[in-house]
Amino acid sequence: MLVKLSAAIFVSASSFLATVSAAAPQHEDAFTRGQDYSAIAQRVRQALLLLPNYGVFDDLAFRVDGTTITLLGAVVQVKLKSDAEIAAKHVEGATHVVNEIEVLPASDEDDAIRAAAFRAIYQEGPLAPRYSHRAVASIHIIVKNKDVRLEGVVDNQADRDLAGARANVKNAYKVTNDLTIAR
Repeated sequence: MLVKLSAAIFVSASSFLATVSAAAPQHEDAFTRGQDYSAIAQRVRQALLLLPNYGVFDDLAFRVDGTTITLLGAVVQVKLKSDAEIAAKHVEGATHVVNEIEVLPASDEDDAIRAAAFRAIYQEGPLAPRYSHRAVASIHIIVKNKDVRLEGVVDNQADRDLAGARANVKNAYKVTNDLTIAR
């Protein structure tokens, strides 16, 4: 069920990437074009987007400080954490990579919540036609210890509110809606 991005669709995906409306962020999300337009940030973003196992249940983010890249976020598979570090180390201009990506604990209950939230957002209801066919999943569903966190970008406040409501699925303790609205 993981939404994957291949190199073949990166060109079309790059036209989708939106600039999010927010104050100067503490980090850059891999799946949105943020405030840092430096060449190194663009290369990091591209390298992370091209990771074959990066999907809708993962949150990859980064921060660039000079030539140091700090990887942030949370992923389901430990391999994605190591793949992200390897990719960042190969970015031209990077001299040091700090990997602070969290690997989410394995849990059948969290997996069930992920699947239910994915169905509610991407396969059923009014959000599905607008968000399920994009090359890059714009709503990422992060589940840890039955808590759901939404990361990403949506088109408007109504979609943000609706995604938050739809992610409140059976057995989820709480939903944190960190979605931003595209400008």
